[in-house]
Amino acid sequence: MSELRDNFWELPLDRLTRPEWEALCDGCGRCCLHKLEDDETGEVQHTNVACRLLDTKTARCSDYRNRKAFVPDCLRLTPRIVATVPWLPESCAYRLREEGKPLRAWHYLISGDRSTVVSAGISVAGRSVSETTAGPLEHHIIEWDPS
Repeated sequence: MSELRDNFWELPLDRLTRPEWEALCDGCGRCCLHKLEDDETGEVQHTNVACRLLDTKTARCSDYRNRKAFVPDCLRLTPRIVATVPWLPESCAYRLREEGKPLRAWHYLISGDRSTVVSAGISVAGRSVSETTAGPLEHHIIEWDPS
């Protein structure tokens, strides 16, 4: 029996198995970029500065399984908290499904090709810098296309 059910991505998030939850991620890497939050207004500004574990060429975590040991404030996204994370991109598969919306055409579960997230301009692969070399986050504030 396969770990992934047919069209599992159309199910409500709370009905997904752990392997299905993990497979829902489009691999864009945007959640692994640093954000700056204004203490007074709560406004979140996005940067192109990646967590030190994110491979900036592929937008993949270099130690996903053990990431919390190396980056204690790494957020472990779960179905319970998706709706409470305001900085998830509009294009995020978890956010889309939480809102009852379908996945975008470039998502690999729809396109059948993991590279479409890159060709659609959604992935941070090749468009981010590591926190180990970036310098002040304020110098890296950007606005990602919400696609």
